[in-house]
Amino acid sequence: MHNILVIDDERAVRTTIAEIMEDEGYTAFTAEDAVSGMEILSQKEISIVILDVLLPKLGGIEALEKIRAQWPETEVIVISGHANIDTAVKAVKLGAFDYLEKPLSIDKLSTACRNAILLISLREENAELKRNAGSGIELIGDSPQIEQVRSLIRQAAGSDARILITGENGSGKELVARAVHKLSSRANAAFIEVNCAAIPDNLIESELFGHEKGAFTDAVSRRRGRFELASGGTLFLDEIGDMSLNAQAKVLRAIQEQKIERVGGEKSINVDVRIVAATNKNLEDACNKGAFRQDLFFRLNVIPIHMSALRERPSDIEPLLHHFLGEAGAGAFTFDDDARTCLTEYPWPGNVRELKNLAERIAVLCNDDHIGRDDLENLFLPHNGGKAPDNAPSGGTSCQNILDDDILKIPYSHAKELFEKRYLEYQLKKNDYIMSRTAEAIGMYPGNLHAKLRKFGIEKKV
Repeated sequence: MHNILVIDDERAVRTTIAEIMEDEGYTAFTAEDAVSGMEILSQKEISIVILDVLLPKLGGIEALEKIRAQWPETEVIVISGHANIDTAVKAVKLGAFDYLEKPLSIDKLSTACRNAILLISLREENAELKRNAGSGIELIGDSPQIEQVRSLIRQAAGSDARILITGENGSGKELVARAVHKLSSRANAAFIEVNCAAIPDNLIESELFGHEKGAFTDAVSRRRGRFELASGGTLFLDEIGDMSLNAQAKVLRAIQEQKIERVGGEKSINVDVRIVAATNKNLEDACNKGAFRQDLFFRLNVIPIHMSALRERPSDIEPLLHHFLGEAGAGAFTFDDDARTCLTEYPWPGNVRELKNLAERIAVLCNDDHIGRDDLENLFLPHNGGKAPDNAPSGGTSCQNILDDDILKIPYSHAKELFEKRYLEYQLKKNDYIMSRTAEAIGMYPGNLHAKLRKFGIEKKV
C-alpha cells in the first residue's frame, strides 16, 4: 500500500484525483497549498506527490524544489492547466518524475503513478542488492569448525528461532547472519544490519525504533527505524554486547511483543522480524557483572553459533587466501612450504579480515606468481624492513611477524604513509632506481612518482 498526496488549490480537482487514486488501490491525502502539503509529508510516508504548478503561498515549482531536497525518495508528478515548454523543462530538471497537462487523462495519470511506484520499488531493490553485494554467504574452508557452523546454519535457517553468533572481530560473524537469512523463508525480504557499537547511546533508540517529527531537536521529519525496515525479514544486531542497558530493555520488549513505538510517538506498530545477534564479548560474564540483561541474553541465545578464530583453524587459511585473491582479480598464485608454514604459524589477530587484506596486498604488489617466505617477510612488513624483532623467538619463527600488528596500533594516516614509503623504496630498489622503469612498473606517472619521493624524503640513488 502506497500513499499519494494531491496538492491542488481547486477542491474539485484534488478530490477527484484522490478518489481515482483510491480506486487504484492507493491511500490518498489532499492539501490545498504546498505549505499544508509539506506538513503532511513530514507526518506521513508519501510515495508520490501530485503537485499543481499554480498554488497560493508557495508556487508549485518552488515547492517541487523543496520536496525533492527534503524528501528525495518521494516522486513528484507535476500537473498544470497553463502548460508551457519552459515550465515543463524546469520541472523535469528539478527532479519531477513526470509533467502532465490539465485537463488530466485518467489513463495517463494512472500510468505515471504506476511507473513512479515501479521506479521506487526498483530503487529499493537496488539499494538492498548493493548492501548485500560482495558480502557473500559462502563459508570457505573445510575445517571441522566450519563444517559444524554450516550444519548449524542449515538446521536453524528454516525456523524463525533467534540466533546468537559469537566470535572475535573479523572472524566472519556477519557472513553467518547473511547465510541464515539467505537460506530462510525470509530471503526475499530485507536484511537490515545495525552495528550497536557504532551508534551513540543517545541515538540508538531512534535508530532502532524510528522517531516522529519534533521528537528531539534534529527530528525534522518522521523516520522509520530498523525494526520497521526489517519487518518481514531479518534484523542483524551486530556487537549487541555494546548496547546500553536502557536500549537493551526496549529491545527485549520489542522482541517479546513484536511491537515498537517510535521515539516521540504514542502508537504501537506491529513488526515481524527475525533477530540474529552477534558479539565478540562473553555475554554470560557481562550478565554476571550487570553489564548485560540476563533475560535478553536468554531471549537471544536460542541457537548459539560460534565462529572460531582463524588461528584455531589453520587448514582454512590457504583456501580462504586463494578465494580472496580471486575476488581481488589476481591470477593464480602458489605458495612454497616455508610460506605455508609462515601463514599457519602467524596468529592472525585480525582474523579473516586481516587475511583478506593480505590477499589484496599480494594482488597489487607481488609481480611473481610464486610466493615464498622472503616475499611475505620483505613485502608485507613495511614497519621493520622484513626483519624479525630482536626479541622474536629463535628457531626460524620470524614468520610469526609477517603481519605483526604493531602497524595496526598507530593512527591510520601514519600507517598508510609508512606502508606507502616502504612500498616505493622496495619498488625503486627492485627497478635499479631507474625512475621511468619504476613508474611504469607501478602504474604511476613519473611526475607523480617524483612528488611522492619528495614527500617521503626518499633518496633517488644512481
